[in-house]
Amino acid sequence: MLVWGLMDTYLIGVRLKALRAEQGLSQNDLAQLFGFKDRQTVSAIETGTRRMTATELMLAVEKLGAPLEYFTDPFRLVGEGRFSWRQTGVGVDQLGEYERDAGPWISAYRALAPKVGHDLPLMRRTLGLTRNSRFEDAMAAGERFATEFDLGEAPATGLIEVMERELGMLVLMVDAQQGISGAACRLPELDTVIIQRREVEGRRNFGLAHELFHILTWDAMPPERSEEVRETGGNRVEQLANNFAAAVLMPASSLKQKGDWSRLAEEDLIAQLNAVADKLRVTSSALRWRLVSLGELKPAVARSLPEAALLYNERKVVHEVTPALFSRRFVEVLALAIEAGYVSARRLAGVLSLAVEDLADLFAAHRVAHPVDL
Repeated sequence: MLVWGLMDTYLIGVRLKALRAEQGLSQNDLAQLFGFKDRQTVSAIETGTRRMTATELMLAVEKLGAPLEYFTDPFRLVGEGRFSWRQTGVGVDQLGEYERDAGPWISAYRALAPKVGHDLPLMRRTLGLTRNSRFEDAMAAGERFATEFDLGEAPATGLIEVMERELGMLVLMVDAQQGISGAACRLPELDTVIIQRREVEGRRNFGLAHELFHILTWDAMPPERSEEVRETGGNRVEQLANNFAAAVLMPASSLKQKGDWSRLAEEDLIAQLNAVADKLRVTSSALRWRLVSLGELKPAVARSLPEAALLYNERKVVHEVTPALFSRRFVEVLALAIEAGYVSARRLAGVLSLAVEDLADLFAAHRVAHPVDL
């Protein structure tokens, strides 16, 4: 059983507002239901400036038809998480279903991390970009990001560490349904990036950097809830995100030193693209468009390259290690929370949609000591 203490006034207010909207009720309707004199009291509850009494909470359970856990369970996301999904051919209803799966993972981390000494970030970092920024500005921001966080010659290898340790974000590697590549999730006090772990490494890394852009620019240009995965094109925000991601993962300095790309014959160009892409942990296809944006490769030449020669960076056999489920930081928090008695292993297994026995395998995959409860 989770040791929760006093009910979170803010969460109850947010959830009451979400339930009211779902049922098509106005604040005046709720005021009448609760016997308040005016809707301002309802407004104060929904914004978290007034605490609901136990009697009022039970009245909400009775009159609105929601279980008590709807209002009090900290392992839920109701009415507060905003998602932006990268997908191909996945409908809105399917995304909604997956959001309901992902919500408990994120909210469990949010509730437990501060209890075990992993405080959520006090402030957020942002990029000084807007919808009116040039693509060159987004690329320059990506280059600076890689430099300032000292990501080295292959930035992809250290990006998750920077996002989690330096920026306070939660990164989760998941088994998403087919067509879902990843997502960014915005909460008032926590940012999360979700990545489909069974995609090839280059696509995972590009998705990670792409979602990082959305997190860092969310207030200035909130992304759409659903976006098609594209290497080129899309709305302006997506194009800015792609240019930023490409610059983070493929800094100009690591490309120009490879020689004059434009003078290479097609066979040599393909071989060079595949070799450099492997070193940078990106796809050869993404690399060619990065070279176009830098003026190192003509668009006509990039379009003329056979896709089959770039697929999987032209590896004949693909032997990639699939990342362990979720992330080490996430699993560390769960282990500490079980050990300290803040939550049971059985409860967490339910949150993660795993059998209790599978928790031990999850901890072992991340080389995290098993809690005594297991």
